[in-house]
Amino acid sequence: MSVPQRLSPLRITAYTTTTAAGIGKKALLAAFEGGKTALRANDFGPDRLDTWIGRVGAIESTTLPKPLAAWDCRNNRLAWLGLVADDFIDAAHAARERHGAARVALVLGTSTSSIGATEDAYRSLDGEGGFPAGNRNPRVHTPHSLAAFVHEALALEGPCLTVSTACSSSAKVFAAAERMLRLGLADAAIVGGVDTLCGSVLFGFNALQLVSPGPCRPFDAGRDGISIGEAAGFALLERMPEGAGGDGLALLGYGESSDAHHMSTPHPEGLGAELALDDALARAGVDAADIDHINLHGTASAKNDEVEAALVARRFPARTHASSTKGFTGHTLGAAGIVEAAASLLAIEHGFLPGMANTRTLDAACGPQIRIEPARGPVRLALSNSFGFGGNNCVLVFGRGGERRP
Repeated sequence: MSVPQRLSPLRITAYTTTTAAGIGKKALLAAFEGGKTALRANDFGPDRLDTWIGRVGAIESTTLPKPLAAWDCRNNRLAWLGLVADDFIDAAHAARERHGAARVALVLGTSTSSIGATEDAYRSLDGEGGFPAGNRNPRVHTPHSLAAFVHEALALEGPCLTVSTACSSSAKVFAAAERMLRLGLADAAIVGGVDTLCGSVLFGFNALQLVSPGPCRPFDAGRDGISIGEAAGFALLERMPEGAGGDGLALLGYGESSDAHHMSTPHPEGLGAELALDDALARAGVDAADIDHINLHGTASAKNDEVEAALVARRFPARTHASSTKGFTGHTLGAAGIVEAAASLLAIEHGFLPGMANTRTLDAACGPQIRIEPARGPVRLALSNSFGFGGNNCVLVFGRGGERRP
């Protein structure tokens, strides 16, 4: 098997995330530091499934700017909230001015896009079985609605791509963007993901018997399923300038795989996840022992956590601090990759390694790496795992621009 070539680090010029914990990355860090879950009893939709959710409360009061009003739907409102958080939109505009609108790529991940608006349309069909007059907008009723909306909102003219690979979607955007930059198709890339709550997701996961009736408990011995959340997040990637130092945040490596073991169940030995891990470490030029922190996929479903715990136990030293942040935000599906990338970057910037919300007793399958309690300390290298349905796996390595080994 060939070893991937090392990645030239990509500078992360700006990043942001908005979750149930609040608007912007500081709200997410505050939730981690306070050890407080943002999950709440389900109060979403006309039919209330008995579960807990990670809901972004500001969406209902958000309105799109008038020039973008035709894109209005829950998912695009959350995208707008995410764009203006942490002044990310200003960083995006500055990148457009530096490189030109045609040289900034946009790569966004989503699993549901604006399907919630389509659900609303089907609930209100007219007498001839057509969509109601106020909800006949083809720009909304498409899986590409998110990326097309953001492309217009940022006045970009470069490549515009939607990645939809279930729960790995907004992790795989980093890999797609790196290839675009390396091949010279763009000089900068805005990556990210947005997914909002909708009936298809809530009742779909419930039909698979994967939804917990209470707040999710990643890696807990008594875990009983996931809690679904919604989120938006974005990051701006640019090439490292010649001779740049190693202080800036950077994408150092990525690994992808598709083990295709089962439509909704991971490979029992974590084969695809381990292949993605190996490629990510190789591209970053580091060993597993160099990783200080792992943001685990950790959905709190029985099999996913078991397989991931076994992988971490056999590959990483006991000193590695590993945890899942889904107990804070819920599983944000197609947005999980960007949310947990942001959590990893926060760990590097602030030297704070999150614990796990709601988890009380670790499963016996967990090794010493998986921690309930948070910790403080230097984080030079952080790993973020995203594993989706169908065996779509992506592992990302983040650090400072100079953090690589000979």
